[in-house]
Amino acid sequence: MADIPRLNGIIKQLEEGKTAVTTFAQPEPNVAVGLATSGYDGVIFEMEHNPFETKGLRDTLQYMLNRGQIVDGGSLAPRVTPIVRIPPNGSEKNQFLAKQVLDVGVYGVVWPHVSTAEEAYNAVSASRYPRPTDREYLEPRGQRGDAPVTAARYWGISQQDYYKKADVWPLNPEGEILVIVMCEEVKGIGNLDEMLKQVPGIGVVLIGEGDLSQDLGHPRDYDNPIVVDAMAEIRRICADNNVICGHPHAGMDNIDMLVDHGYQFMVAAQTTTSPTLNKAKELTGRS
Repeated sequence: MADIPRLNGIIKQLEEGKTAVTTFAQPEPNVAVGLATSGYDGVIFEMEHNPFETKGLRDTLQYMLNRGQIVDGGSLAPRVTPIVRIPPNGSEKNQFLAKQVLDVGVYGVVWPHVSTAEEAYNAVSASRYPRPTDREYLEPRGQRGDAPVTAARYWGISQQDYYKKADVWPLNPEGEILVIVMCEEVKGIGNLDEMLKQVPGIGVVLIGEGDLSQDLGHPRDYDNPIVVDAMAEIRRICADNNVICGHPHAGMDNIDMLVDHGYQFMVAAQTTTSPTLNKAKELTGRS
């Protein structure tokens, strides 16, 4: 298939310099039906704090498809891009969990509690296929096993085209896989600059403000100066390394502040019609 358009709608917004607005959701078909026609750029199916069950995820993804939208839009790109937050903390590695959700057909993986360059390398490596040493974009070396049939079919492209597109962005500009690492520990902040300098292929650093506030001794006290300063430091390090920074709890009470702080990736409340979504698009020039 020639000239495959950008399939990952989250990446599309980010590479155009816009803000991507997503939401967390349980991987259930009835949830998917509503989200498939929503205005979100993407949905993060929550499998860190929900059971990890790929059959249910596969069924859910089928309900994200809308053939009418594909025909009317003239594109294979889903209206709402599905990605998954997997269970293991960065130190647990567990690359096979990323492989299993990518093999079902999701367009990205959110990795919780990534706090060292080694853990970040593992996250990117697990999301890529191996390639010969004479190819570009070699590092981090891919570790994903070869089983593209289901994912290629879900994307609506051939297996050979899937191999070309199933790489991490922005390391590979043509890649459709988004690797999101969560910074949610004091240790992670201390190592973040090294992570971003040494590990190409990280698409977004998503602040885990809940766990971070716990680690700082102020659980969910998001207005505490210590928590505020820690989050500002994460934003500064991301900006210094030209890596997108994300916020996990966008709401009507903080959306203006998040836009002012320059977050380009937001996770809003799980609703199919959201004032936060509309306000975020208005403030970022997308209304």
